Amino acid sequence: MADWIDELPEAARLYLQGRRLDEVECIVADIAGVARGKAMPASKFARQSHFYLPNSIFLQTITGDWASIEGQPFTEPDMVLTPDFSTASAAPWTADWTLQVIHDIKDQSGNPVPVAPRNVLKRVVGLFNEQGWDPIVAPEMEFFLVARNIDPAHPIQPPMGRSGRRAAARQAYSMSAVDEYGPVIDDIYDFAEAQGFEIDGILQEGGAGQIEMNLRHGDPVKLADEIFYFKRLIREAALRHDCYATFMAKPIEDEPGSAMHMHHSVTDLATGENIFSTRDGAETPAFMHFISGLQRHMPSVIAVLAPYVNSYRRYVPDFAAPINLEWGRDNRTTGLRVPISDAGGRRIENRIAGMDCNPYLAIAASLACGYLGLMEQKMPAPQFQGDAYASDESIPRGMNEALDLFDDAPEMHEVLGPEFCAVYSAVKSLEYKEFLQVISPWEREHLLLNV
Repeated sequence: MADWIDELPEAARLYLQGRRLDEVECIVADIAGVARGKAMPASKFARQSHFYLPNSIFLQTITGDWASIEGQPFTEPDMVLTPDFSTASAAPWTADWTLQVIHDIKDQSGNPVPVAPRNVLKRVVGLFNEQGWDPIVAPEMEFFLVARNIDPAHPIQPPMGRSGRRAAARQAYSMSAVDEYGPVIDDIYDFAEAQGFEIDGILQEGGAGQIEMNLRHGDPVKLADEIFYFKRLIREAALRHDCYATFMAKPIEDEPGSAMHMHHSVTDLATGENIFSTRDGAETPAFMHFISGLQRHMPSVIAVLAPYVNSYRRYVPDFAAPINLEWGRDNRTTGLRVPISDAGGRRIENRIAGMDCNPYLAIAASLACGYLGLMEQKMPAPQFQGDAYASDESIPRGMNEALDLFDDAPEMHEVLGPEFCAVYSAVKSLEYKEFLQVISPWEREHLLLNV
């Protein structure tokens, strides 16, 4: 066991120092971003080089149903999963000493499985690398702490704070509001430290019990791994304090939704310099081309950035979420924002994605738009001045429309991979079909006796 322990990141080795490792969780992210895999005794993990999972895990919907693909074998052939030891991370909320390890996924011939979300992101990053570029991302995570909700028929409520009152809305950036659920925040920090993750900052957002957490910029795959881990970490911290953490895009009526804003820049692999800035600090054509790609191609991947019917409830004017793909400088009403920065930090912020997205797929889709823009070398629409909420809506307003645009985007399919796009469309179409079979309380209240 000592040999593979020596391969672990420093944080994992420090976590185990002087302790006996009990269990290893071998995990991957499915289409929804849910952790799938196996847990096994550490002694067994040390004796094996890989394990198997059926490829059908990528056909499972969020409700547990299974999509079917024309030509897909019914035998559910096994995929070969091997540990990526660079991702080994503590699971500090467990009762024993446990590590989590994200695994690479290949078919039995040794080829990366093209529908695995982590492989989709690696594919897109590889396209940048082939051009001599290195994409950089900095994600912002928004989520709600809410009271326990064990009956889905009941509306979600804000959590009870230490004052004995429920968390209040419209308290953005309030330190007192964050202190109301300080014990949860303390556990988030403690868990993150044990896992070796660096949090750039935590603040109170505009919703009741809504928190924003920023991560440092870096490699897209590494950051997606961290968000994948963070979602579980945050949920576990909340459960310790009799509340839930939810990453639903719009969990509470009349409150803002939760986004996963993504800051994008691109560096030159040879020089390490930001290709969005010239030597004298001016903006380059490449910066405009990247923005153009986001504007031109993002409608085709809204189904990835907003993956559920609930996601589209977030796109409401004046509720801190964009309704179009205008771009502006330091303008938070636009879908694409150029933040204040120096030349080296010049970047574009994509404000469209909801926090309910799969981080691997959302980052891959957003980067894919920018990549196509860099290859097409077209200019974006003129910079938007003023309140973009007063402008026309230019993104799909529902899942059905978004999936139609996703299906009719051959350029995007070539970047993300046609096999993945076919699977994603099948899974999301089945989820939407399942949703349409559910009769809501609104329908029963207003239609049962009135129509």
